[in-house]
Amino acid sequence: MKELTKEEFLDSVRVKNPGEDEFLQAVEEVVDTIWDFYQQNPHYMKAKILERMTEPERVVMFRVPWVDDEGEVQVNRGFRVEFNSAIGPYKGGLRFHPSVTLSGLKFLGFEQTFKNSLTSLPMGGGKGGSDFNTKGKSDNEIMRFCQAFMSELYRHIGANTDVPAGDIGVGGREIGYLFGQYKKLSNEFAGILTGKGLEFGGSLIRPEATGYGAIYFVREMLALQGESLAGKTIALSGFGNVAWGAAKKALEQGAKVVTISGPDGYVYDSEGLDEVKIDFLLELRASNQDVVQPYVERFGGEFFAGKKPWEQKVDVAIPCAIQNELNEADAKLLIDNGCRLVAEASNMGCTAQAAGLIAEKILFAPGKAVNAGGVAVSGLEMAQNSMRLNWSEEEVNERLNQIMINIHKTCVKYGTELDGKINYIKGANIGGFVKVADAMIAQGVV
Repeated sequence: MKELTKEEFLDSVRVKNPGEDEFLQAVEEVVDTIWDFYQQNPHYMKAKILERMTEPERVVMFRVPWVDDEGEVQVNRGFRVEFNSAIGPYKGGLRFHPSVTLSGLKFLGFEQTFKNSLTSLPMGGGKGGSDFNTKGKSDNEIMRFCQAFMSELYRHIGANTDVPAGDIGVGGREIGYLFGQYKKLSNEFAGILTGKGLEFGGSLIRPEATGYGAIYFVREMLALQGESLAGKTIALSGFGNVAWGAAKKALEQGAKVVTISGPDGYVYDSEGLDEVKIDFLLELRASNQDVVQPYVERFGGEFFAGKKPWEQKVDVAIPCAIQNELNEADAKLLIDNGCRLVAEASNMGCTAQAAGLIAEKILFAPGKAVNAGGVAVSGLEMAQNSMRLNWSEEEVNERLNQIMINIHKTCVKYGTELDGKINYIKGANIGGFVKVADAMIAQGVV
């Protein structure tokens, strides 16, 4: 049988997934970087691992009818993409946002498979959510929606099958409502969701974990260059849990965070965020208003309406908001202004063109490596639930730190080029691929 070329393989994926641009972008990035390695290991090609890995094991789509505070029936669409369970139960967040589509969730589930593999924890890849918008909804409306959503989802998940977590639009409040409905329907108290409250099985530092992990990874990247975070200026986008955790840990490491952003624009604070300003990010998030301008009203600084923070002169840029938030023009601005390093704390935070340009000119690391700290601590929460105990903040933090160090080592192992330069995209993709591919081969054609 004739072996496909890389372009022939990608064409076959495009034909099967028309119009799914985000998913196709993620697949193309992975295939571009691992293809040589794939060909050098023909047992993967013979087993058609890439053909199997780019197909979700299961996609569940369902309607979510619920009643708003006015007594009107509303209908949303729910999803769960169970992408790959070769190394453990499906693991990945639930996203409640009007932008949620099947293509977006397939992209996130595909990425999650590699990310979870990199953590070395036994977790497969999955993702889910709904086009429901939490903004402007009352607590009772959100509770009723979560109960309606879980009334269908519960039959497809379980502590040893699929363990969802939170994501955009799904925080502690939503996780609590979802968990309560699961417990009622299943008649069991199980470690079925992560990101739970500490009172019912949650883990310490889970809300901060993605941001903490991102800074630990950036620290390792700089250390390899003989540098540290101390004294570096950092541009962050977003103002939610990821940016909050990154700002906290960056401050602890001696760096200065000078930007945050929202849909309304971004804030530049030349003095840098301190503990009080960082805590204010939680107030902004809790206000249910997608704006950052109130920061300037409280603390000063400059607000740039409708703009992104990548035009500022900084040493390090860390996208923390949504996919494709940093484009090629932004990348050129950062490079021209002397930025030394870009690390994606959001999933696929850079467009393919931006990532390629940045990786060619300066240090760049992809989201599947940089933001793996969130799912790593979710995995640690699963372990604590299984053992019916809680680790201290120090113990969870040290485990997270070591996981991020090991992920960086994996990226260096598989991503070091002949000239000594480290291709973190290649390193993360091959490092994540190998464990999943070997498990798939060991388990047969299933």
